[in-house]
Amino acid sequence: MTNSQHSITTAISWCLAWGDKREPNFDIAVLQQMRQALNDGKDVPEKVRSLVEQVKQLQGIDKDYFPETLDELKSKYPELCNQTTRIGLVYGGATKIKQYVFESSKIQDIRGASALLDRINLIDLPAFFNKNPQSSNSYTIQCNQVRQWLDQKFSAGYKLSQILIPELIIYSTGGNILAFCPAAFVDDLANAIEKRYTEETLTANSCAVGEKFRLLELRFGLLREPIENMQWLDWYYREYDKPLVQAYFGYPTNDSEKLEAFKNRKSFNELTTKLAILFNQRRSGHDFSNRPSRRYPPMFETHPYLMRDEGERRSAVMIVQPPELPKKSHFSEASARKHLVGYRAKKGKPDLPEWYKNSHLTWESIRVEGWVDKFNSFLNKNPNLKQKYYANLKHDNIEIPQNLSHIANASKDFIAYIYADGNNMGGYIQKIRTSQKYQEFSQDVELATEYAVYQALAENLHPHELRNFKDEESTLSNGDLVHPFEIITIGGDDIILIVPANKALQIAQMIGERFEKILLKQVPLVENSTAEEKINGCYRIKTSDKPTDLKKCHRYKPTEATPSQCELSTSIGVLITAYNTPIYYAKGLTEQLLKSAKDRGKKLKEAGYCGGTVDFLTMKSVTMISSDIKEFRQQALTKNLKSKLKLYAAPYTLHELGGLITAIKALKKAHFPKSQLYQIRSLLERGKHTAILNYRYFRVRLKQGKAELQTDFENAWCQPKDENNGGNLAPWMYDDGKIDPKNLEDPFYETIWREMVELYEFIEIPDSELSELSSVGTEL
Repeated sequence: MTNSQHSITTAISWCLAWGDKREPNFDIAVLQQMRQALNDGKDVPEKVRSLVEQVKQLQGIDKDYFPETLDELKSKYPELCNQTTRIGLVYGGATKIKQYVFESSKIQDIRGASALLDRINLIDLPAFFNKNPQSSNSYTIQCNQVRQWLDQKFSAGYKLSQILIPELIIYSTGGNILAFCPAAFVDDLANAIEKRYTEETLTANSCAVGEKFRLLELRFGLLREPIENMQWLDWYYREYDKPLVQAYFGYPTNDSEKLEAFKNRKSFNELTTKLAILFNQRRSGHDFSNRPSRRYPPMFETHPYLMRDEGERRSAVMIVQPPELPKKSHFSEASARKHLVGYRAKKGKPDLPEWYKNSHLTWESIRVEGWVDKFNSFLNKNPNLKQKYYANLKHDNIEIPQNLSHIANASKDFIAYIYADGNNMGGYIQKIRTSQKYQEFSQDVELATEYAVYQALAENLHPHELRNFKDEESTLSNGDLVHPFEIITIGGDDIILIVPANKALQIAQMIGERFEKILLKQVPLVENSTAEEKINGCYRIKTSDKPTDLKKCHRYKPTEATPSQCELSTSIGVLITAYNTPIYYAKGLTEQLLKSAKDRGKKLKEAGYCGGTVDFLTMKSVTMISSDIKEFRQQALTKNLKSKLKLYAAPYTLHELGGLITAIKALKKAHFPKSQLYQIRSLLERGKHTAILNYRYFRVRLKQGKAELQTDFENAWCQPKDENNGGNLAPWMYDDGKIDPKNLEDPFYETIWREMVELYEFIEIPDSELSELSSVGTEL
């Protein structure tokens, strides 16, 4: 039995043994003995043995077993059918997260808001269940304080901290928690989750709901009472083609798919679906009669003649002057908490700052483990990557960036926002049938996401020495070393990063590739991994589901592309822009790019591609786009001449993105004059033939790099629609518009030239390739 199975068995047994009421059916000492015995693999107390045997019988049902009739279910598992004790399930977490995190434009406030939400999700909520983080002993005080708070706020008979045990947690990542709970305390736990977020953040939104289920429902979904009134397979086979039934169970096309659709729905998945529906109802303002209303979020009174905080949302309660902070700052209590947590998330900042002590505010937060701390912990487990990232530098000498100008200093005052999100997560979850698999899936995705980011950062970045740096608000100066990145959040399958512009695409590509390879167990998580740091599930696509025509999936060297292997992947939006671009504006554009990448991924999925996609935009002035990106591309970069021309090629697959970077390097090696690069770009909109003629004219005049340009750009990207034609269409590519048979398009021509020109100054050639190029030039 795996650790996950042990945990779920203990959790269900605990809920059953406690019973439906607020008073336990057995003495708490007996329950604790049962828990200890289950965890140690020993015999449980006689009083609860029959209940534990029922749970083990439920857990022992074969994953492929499904009764054809309810009579079969009743005859095979009579004790499970007759078990009437309810088991609680609670689901909740933060909502409108980006609204809370990006309320301020200061990176330290953003860092603090993200760290505070992470602390509640990863430290406080598990502490409800007496679970302390294994990564650090510094949270023991915080966890004890959380449990004291819980018992003070929610105590009726037994304390909640006595009732909740660590094994009850199914997952607590990505800003959400799903956990078992004794049935009588479902509402208490849901209320505690919402209250914790409100009391700690003051302004963040949260929502939590719970429901009670029978034991057998954990395996076979929602059941009616009496069970004989339940509609089962015979009913589904008759009614499967009805619109309402299809909306609930799916759209099967044959008998085998019908059975799978019914089995996937009638499982633990149906319980989580019900919780998700309740969650959305409560989030939208629906009142539950037995719980406090959530219709009225926290409101802070303002006045037209009172000074407001820097977000202009709430009245300021303090003004902090230099030298306590680099510049004069106005804080409301909510923004002060964000700034404080952001300050304490920095390396070596365990004490409260003087400006906060002088405020006489009573709220305190222990030092939060920042993402750089977690990144260093990862590097300590991976000595090779640590050497590659730090070289001979000591990590104690590296500072965390105080603002975006520190990151931009590594790339000509330009930074990149990277926003990544998982693909096919919902579709995969729909096939999960047990709580154990939910737990394993959550752990796997969390590990793959977090470690893919760490590996990409360590492989592509190094501590940066500030040069030609001038910023009056910064306490750092020229010569200081900083980590050239900022991790805003890594939660579940969501990633938000800020990195130097010159490494953005390489990092984005590696995150997408490593995420899939980690899930496929093709690369290790870390060199010195523990038993908990491993991938449990199998995410490999069946052979029959692989794409049959890679030419429909990739425009760059399709024959060299690896067919999709992983069921899960990532879509990524990358915005390259100046560091002083307003964060709220950059966030909106990055979200649009992510959506565009996801749309491309859905389109390619019809052709059999299940891998990652990336959309990016290089914005060198804030006024470059006055509308949304999709409208900008349709109106400004699409020309309907004799042939339809798209003056862009984004979004890209991960394989294509690597080819784009290679093509730009070929341009740089050829020393293609910049004036000619821009001239060809301006001629694209004049028509296909004009652009081809001018490209060929400038290319034949090159003195070096012709072979690389022909190999890595012309032959790799610009093949004609007739495969027997020996020429190419450079700088154009032909698309017949038939990638998605359900949404056919007219044939069109597109080009990567505009994107190559925009990225030209942000793609660097490694020293090893430059030395090879210079040696070739010497020989010639």
